Amino acid sequence: MRKLPPLNAIRAFEAAARHESFTAAASELCVTVTAISHQVRQLEAILGRKLFERSGRAVVLTAEGHAVFPLLRDGFDRMASAFAVISPPAGGDAITVSTTRAFAERWLMPRLAHFNAAFPSVVVHIDATEDTRTPGTEGIDLAVRYGRVDRACEAAVLFNDRYIAVAASTICPPGSRLAIDEFRSRSLLAFRWKNAALDSPAWSAWLAGVDHDLGRDFRISWYSEEPLALHAAERGLGPLLCSDALVDEQLRQGTLRRLDGPALPGFAYRLVEAPDGVRRKSVIAFVDWMRAEAAAFRSGPEPVMTQAA
Repeated sequence: MRKLPPLNAIRAFEAAARHESFTAAASELCVTVTAISHQVRQLEAILGRKLFERSGRAVVLTAEGHAVFPLLRDGFDRMASAFAVISPPAGGDAITVSTTRAFAERWLMPRLAHFNAAFPSVVVHIDATEDTRTPGTEGIDLAVRYGRVDRACEAAVLFNDRYIAVAASTICPPGSRLAIDEFRSRSLLAFRWKNAALDSPAWSAWLAGVDHDLGRDFRISWYSEEPLALHAAERGLGPLLCSDALVDEQLRQGTLRRLDGPALPGFAYRLVEAPDGVRRKSVIAFVDWMRAEAAAFRSGPEPVMTQAA
């Protein structure tokens, strides 16, 4: 038989630790701040350990609090997943997918209507962030990660991307080929990668693969965020070296054109599911749909670099 402190006290501590606030915890659990404080003190008394340092209205986890909080948070998330299998939310099931803002906006969103049409009862929540969210915690069911993969993760890969140079069709001169020297009057666009561990494809590597005037240097205009650089390219501020996955729709629509030059190897987009979690039917359906969309993306014809004059 499990020996546990009162469940209300455990819930109060987990909510307060997650929000780092007794007030927010009280709001979530629909009780008073005094009740949260009382339940946390009750738990501390039972354990004989201080879980929070209190300074006025601020609360900070102690070392003991930090040790126990992730285990309790994961436990509540697992219980929620277990009950979701037999008691989906009223009005249909719901899943939350975490990925980067750029991937969500540029690759996933243009395709999401296909999933909604196939599974109208499933509500999809998108958590677009550069932070790493762990499926099975914080309400996240599935994540799409980007980077290198080892052999153990190869089965989870959706596809590998390539880095190509593109420019808005509004600034492209007429002709069948687009040479980089045609854009000498404009800055090349680039963005700073959030993941410093990745050796990002660079303009210098791309330029090494094309013929151009070596006697003149290009200017580079830097953006702090990848989506900003993509928007800048679409608005005709200059050519951009970027993932082909993130400009696929624009290339096919003709609002962006590919410049004559190499396709540099990029990295892998892969699916991450909750470890040892219960796979709900809605999550399985979304995973299968994502794999089908990824296969169609990679097997389809590549956008050509040529365009009629």
